[in-house]
Amino acid sequence: MAKFEISIALGAYNRKWLVKLCIQSIRDNGITVPYEVIVVDGGSTDGTLEWLIKQSDIITIVQHNREVVNGESRMKHSWGYFMNLVFEASHGKYICMVSDDCIVHPGAIMNGYRLFEAAGSLRIGACAFYFRDYPRERRYKVGYTLGGKLFVNHGLFRRDVLEEVGWIDEDRYRFYHADGDLCLRIWERGYGIIDCPDAKVEHYADLADLVRTRNYEAANQNQDWQRYLERWEGIFCTPVGGETGGWILLEGVANDKLAQAFLRHRPARVFQRLRQLLRQAKSHLRRAIAR
Repeated sequence: MAKFEISIALGAYNRKWLVKLCIQSIRDNGITVPYEVIVVDGGSTDGTLEWLIKQSDIITIVQHNREVVNGESRMKHSWGYFMNLVFEASHGKYICMVSDDCIVHPGAIMNGYRLFEAAGSLRIGACAFYFRDYPRERRYKVGYTLGGKLFVNHGLFRRDVLEEVGWIDEDRYRFYHADGDLCLRIWERGYGIIDCPDAKVEHYADLADLVRTRNYEAANQNQDWQRYLERWEGIFCTPVGGETGGWILLEGVANDKLAQAFLRHRPARVFQRLRQLLRQAKSHLRRAIAR
């Protein structure tokens, strides 16, 4: 079996135009070590799945992660369950986690890899890439969570460390804070997390995006937050307060030219809405026929 230095892992669902931008940015990243790209698709119906399986350089996992109950679409499994399928299938020394709605800056993945490798004998478990929510933000950032501990939104993990801590907790959290929890378990096990200012990511944060809206509806952020606090109470947080998180901002000029690819390729919102209504109408018709 081929040995990979890096496994690039992402999930996808009904955002074909964004997935294509993300994958192209990975292909153009200038990665000079053996790597693989693994995508888990949640059962897309917009052509994403058909496009993915035609890509000879991508391993595609299909896990139909949505179901209709009482006329409402909902997730069958948690975000952690979904992503663990990719993590556990990977073969790289490092796992690079990005989202399907991201563009990775040229050189970012190798810059993070080199920084990780330079750490040598230091107990480093993960490396956070700087990102911004485009077009709402100008500066890039990395996050810190409970106890002032750095965590990873997008970046590299040592695969053996992820396996050691038991991967993502797929039972406690529905959608939110599972990434923070994963990083706190890395800290708890005695590993550190570093940041790489030379690794940047553009994250598309258009609140009109239909998939993101469904994610907000499908998962209760407040419930996940309470579970997060309860899990780490007395370890990285206290009942009466303490550090609950924030951002470290990277100074410098933003690369708007790269991020503008989102705006150039974004489907017209009216057509997005029409496609959504058409899918809903087809779903209602199928249920009516079934009755």
